[in-house]
Amino acid sequence: MAYRVLIVDDEPVIRLDLRTMLEAMGHTVVGEADNGADALRLARALQPDLVIADIMMPEMDGIELARRLARERIAPVLILTAYSEPEMILGADSAGVLGYLVKPFREADLAPAIQIAISRYRELRALEAQTLNLAQEIQARRRIGRAKRVLMQQLGLSEEEAFRRLQQTAEQTGKTLAEVADAVLLAYQVQPEPE
Repeated sequence: MAYRVLIVDDEPVIRLDLRTMLEAMGHTVVGEADNGADALRLARALQPDLVIADIMMPEMDGIELARRLARERIAPVLILTAYSEPEMILGADSAGVLGYLVKPFREADLAPAIQIAISRYRELRALEAQTLNLAQEIQARRRIGRAKRVLMQQLGLSEEEAFRRLQQTAEQTGKTLAEVADAVLLAYQVQPEPE
């Protein structure tokens, strides 16, 4: 699969070598930067599939760049560096780097590193989406439960009857159960629970 890649390295020769390898592999280099600050601006504007960055760069190092890109959910970062010290690797890991390749590298090393970094990034994004959906579902169920209790207290209904009323209203109005529950809570001026 071909990806859109942003290259970040303060050495022009490395950027040229990397561009040549990436293009030979079928990828598109959408931009280049020689420092982390410019790379962050380019990544925000270009939305690449992958950022390949050196660790040691002026203005903002590769670890801080990776941290910001991870926080903003812009793109996965593959660190390409001459440094293999454990503290560098730990720093990259804690910043959200999804791949770490030590120079000198070959195309045979680069291809699997790219694929793994992008695959892990997609998995992380899918997990984040699932977590968000679960959290929203839990909040919706809480509001539905509160609305049921309000209907039971205000109208003297059983739990089953209260739930059935919520369901019927949802079907008749084309709203979700959570939206109907919100309307019930609003109508009876029930204060929302703190989250």
